[in-house]
Amino acid sequence: MASEHFDVLIVGAGLSGIGAGYHLQTQSPDRSYVILEGREAIGGTWDLFRYPGIRSDSDMYTLGYSFKPWTEAKAIADGPSILKYVRDTARDYSIDRHIRYGHQVKAAAWSSEDACWTVEAAVGGQPVTVTANFLFLCGGYYSYEGGYTPDFPGADRFKGQVIHPQKWPEDLDYAGKNVVVIGSGATAVTLVPAMAGTAGHVTMLQRSPTYVVSRPAEDAMANKLRKMLPAMLAYNIIRWRSVLFGMWFFRLARNKPEQVKQSIIGLVRRHLGPDYDVGKHFTPTYNPWDQRLCLVPDSDLFEAINAGKASVVTDHIETFTETGIRLKSGAELPADIIVSATGLTLQVLNGLQLTVDGRSIDPGQTLSYKGMMYEGVPNLASAFGYTNASWTLKCDLTCEYVCRVLNRMTATGARQVTPHNDDPTIGHEPWLDFSSGYVQRAMEKFPKQGTRAPWKLHQNYARDLMSLRYARLEDGVLAFSNRKPARAKARAKVAA
Repeated sequence: MASEHFDVLIVGAGLSGIGAGYHLQTQSPDRSYVILEGREAIGGTWDLFRYPGIRSDSDMYTLGYSFKPWTEAKAIADGPSILKYVRDTARDYSIDRHIRYGHQVKAAAWSSEDACWTVEAAVGGQPVTVTANFLFLCGGYYSYEGGYTPDFPGADRFKGQVIHPQKWPEDLDYAGKNVVVIGSGATAVTLVPAMAGTAGHVTMLQRSPTYVVSRPAEDAMANKLRKMLPAMLAYNIIRWRSVLFGMWFFRLARNKPEQVKQSIIGLVRRHLGPDYDVGKHFTPTYNPWDQRLCLVPDSDLFEAINAGKASVVTDHIETFTETGIRLKSGAELPADIIVSATGLTLQVLNGLQLTVDGRSIDPGQTLSYKGMMYEGVPNLASAFGYTNASWTLKCDLTCEYVCRVLNRMTATGARQVTPHNDDPTIGHEPWLDFSSGYVQRAMEKFPKQGTRAPWKLHQNYARDLMSLRYARLEDGVLAFSNRKPARAKARAKVAA
């Protein structure tokens, strides 16, 4: 049975994959495409995670697509609202017609002779093969199989439930119960106030603090502008305001870390009062943006603490017990339910096994070109957003760049485009310089970034805007090659 063939194969029907479909339809409409989605639904992260309070930790004016205004009142939106936005986008632009559900992509092999990828997927346990001229990986950066949970001593003794947020039970009843949430990242600071209203008490148990910043869930200026201006104009104004503020704040944090640190800690003290031990529970040892900041809308975490419904404990786990957790300080935390909000399991290149002309590709040994293509790997790009700003900002630019490349290939007759590094002075650095545990555990498997452009990751929207939207494609690194053989051109002309 012959394989189906498409010009472009997109992996993943989440936020990035749906955006990729839109850009292909509008900027490279001559290209056929298919989206292979491993699950049975659109939405990616926003369909997978079902824990209480699930929401964005970026404002929707930058997490939203550049082409579709976010029109809801809340800028910090809940998960179901974001999922509806993604699904509405797929429906409104007929992108959903291109999705094949239940396709678990496993491997891809490139043939320079045929100028195409042969992609292997599993559907209901049965192998399926699809070929494509260009492969666009939009399946995110973590494994959907499960998150990271440490081997907690004595975990088998605990008589209650232990849950990871990535596998949240639909029927979990925590009303009136003691809940311990292990972790201090975005998931933990979301879960604690969301569960506190129903649980007996919720304790956030952390080994070390994280920077926590509060902001209003609704953007008053955005809501006012939408009443005065056309939706897209208002959206673009607020989007650029958010982008510029984020860039300014990140630069300030890197240039004056102590000043920013004291400002953040000072705001926490204002929320929790002079008697709360902010130094112990909300003062990290690292500088701001060495790890991602945690956002809490409308001070909900601080309000739960002030109301006595939630508390923060900074300590190390000695062992689980039958009824809770014993800490190294000797204290014991009673628990009916323990939530292990201990991070994700990062996955490189959507977990695909790649080969190029029979040569196996080790992602950890390749350089990343502009944060989206890879040294020596033809006709492949991946969508990977910012760590210091909204994911979609970078993904939108990546989609635009992919379309520019595809259009240039059409114009020149090139069937292959490959980044090549011929400069031996380019050094290798980790893909991300975050100190977070879930990042450090996986970085050796990820492609490296170089010490200079175009191999350098800037984490800066303005610089990427110039590099991906306006810079010349012929930069001496990106090689267009493998043009159609003359006989194939002649046959095509006769057939026409």
